[in-house]
Amino acid sequence: MKAARIVEHKKPLEVTNVLDPTPGPHDVIIRIEACGVCRSDWHAWMGDWSWIGLSPELPIIPGHEFGGVVEEVGSAIQRFRPGDRVTVPFHEGCSHCSYCLSGVSNLCENLKIFGFSYDGAYAQYVLVPNADFNLIRLPDEVDSVTAAAIGCRYMTGYHGVLRGNVQPGQWVAIHGAGGVGLSAVQVANAIGAQVIAVDVDDAKLEKAMKEGAVAVVNARKNNAPEAIREITKGGTHVSIDALGIRETVLNSVLSLRKGGRHVQIGLTTHEEGGMVALPIDAITAMELEVVGSLGNPHSQYDGLLALVAQGKLNPKSLVSEQVSLNDVNRVLDNMTNFKTLGFSVITQF
Repeated sequence: MKAARIVEHKKPLEVTNVLDPTPGPHDVIIRIEACGVCRSDWHAWMGDWSWIGLSPELPIIPGHEFGGVVEEVGSAIQRFRPGDRVTVPFHEGCSHCSYCLSGVSNLCENLKIFGFSYDGAYAQYVLVPNADFNLIRLPDEVDSVTAAAIGCRYMTGYHGVLRGNVQPGQWVAIHGAGGVGLSAVQVANAIGAQVIAVDVDDAKLEKAMKEGAVAVVNARKNNAPEAIREITKGGTHVSIDALGIRETVLNSVLSLRKGGRHVQIGLTTHEEGGMVALPIDAITAMELEVVGSLGNPHSQYDGLLALVAQGKLNPKSLVSEQVSLNDVNRVLDNMTNFKTLGFSVITQF
């Protein structure tokens, strides 16, 4: 099969022929129809995240946002057959630890990630382990490009809004209008929140307005927390950091009103190494909450896919381009320079 592999950090991916995957008893082979090029793939390519155990052994095929069709099933598979249209969360659950059993598979004790723990979906085929648990069946109304759009950034933004306990009418600031941030803008708007998008790129802020933001702040031109407090007359009820750099973490916390909740979605870069100082006295005196948010557990997929199937959420509107395997190096280079807008999805293998 044709695949794109990271063979050396920060060097162009190698597009080449590799052996087709072979399923074990509990595995399923998916024929990939669409796979997103995610900023998490960029972090893997850059060699980031070793401090949280997410620096993959090279060479590896990246790609964890995908939709496709079941091609082959292992002998022990019960729930799926060739021809089924499916997707997966980017995080594989083991199905038997206390977290998987209690409905929060994104916190699995044995969590593994496509394109980090083993080969992902920048390829014609991908192997899904423990597939009876990890595969998600797609509704007829959700095509593979939409599934790829949902695969990581959208479902992560969706779960982040839920973790923020966002309520209709509340003010919500979303820092970073990349793929995760735009997804969170769309979801929070659908709930009925008043969304403020924050970024340093006017084109991304314009896109955020189209996806439902009622106000935007260019953090390069304005002091973001001050601008947000002025717009909201006191600060937001919920503030989400969808990027993960020191500036956006602090701006998010400092944008809150008393009793507000900061949701951290974005993982940091090598510059922060996972460590960011917080204004702890303000957190104490204002009774602020700080919560983390990772991916989206299997148990929340029914609700997410139902909203997409009903047209109440539209992840596909965030797909800015469909590309081929040979285009992935260009997309990754654009990510380095923060020149991407929305989602780039591989549809030509």
